[in-house]
Amino acid sequence: MPRLGVLGWPVAHSRSPAIHNAALAHLAMEGWRYQRLPVPPELFEATTRALGPAGFLGANVTIPHKHAALALADTASEAALEIGAANTLTFAADGKIAAENTDAPGLIAALGRSPRGMRALVLGAGGSARAAAWALREEGASEVLVWNRTPERAQALASDLGVRAVAAPEAADLLVNCTAVGLEPLERSATEPEALNQLGLVFDQVGEYSYVVDLVYSEGSTPLLAAARAQGVPTVDGLDVLVAQGALSFELWTGREPPIEVMRRAAREQDGSV
Repeated sequence: MPRLGVLGWPVAHSRSPAIHNAALAHLAMEGWRYQRLPVPPELFEATTRALGPAGFLGANVTIPHKHAALALADTASEAALEIGAANTLTFAADGKIAAENTDAPGLIAALGRSPRGMRALVLGAGGSARAAAWALREEGASEVLVWNRTPERAQALASDLGVRAVAAPEAADLLVNCTAVGLEPLERSATEPEALNQLGLVFDQVGEYSYVVDLVYSEGSTPLLAAARAQGVPTVDGLDVLVAQGALSFELWTGREPPIEVMRRAAREQDGSV
């Protein structure tokens, strides 16, 4: 029975199983199954290397394993190597592991417009932020800025990818949040302004961006997207990006054209949005 999955820690929140299993069912791919694979960092390499022999054909990779996924792969695409992170692994019959990054093209596809000529600000410095910064640079953004609560991490990313680290969020046409802020529901003691402050932002400042993308998806709206929508700013949420990158992974593993609308509907139904 062909198996697929998503590696992460934590991974209980992932909508990837719903998205991929809906696609498999729609295409009548009987016997295929996609599952969550919760793996702590210290067990990531050993667990991942055991997946191929256990019958897995591929796995998506999420926080915090995207750097480790690239490091253990036997081969990697040029994009994954340049980004320095992988979110998609393919397991060959001979035991070899190939790494790809579908986060980058998935972001551009979900954005629905070309970022060419835009000034873009990326929040974060992890694997998703690296993919976003690389994708925006490659697609012709006029400038790509990176901010992170740990300035040294932003500077390292900027140095690797030829973009610019900033000490505080600056004005831009496009804002992309690649941090985990908003992943969990707000604690009762927290407020939306406090959540925005974790991103170095205040409410009014969010309204100054022309487009806001939040890679986080959660029940309802994230604080960042809520602030943007309240001020009439066009937004793209994390589920749209997840579906776009997941569709690319699905096609890579199965060779079948992914049923995008089916996958999108599955993501929204689990979210309670439809």
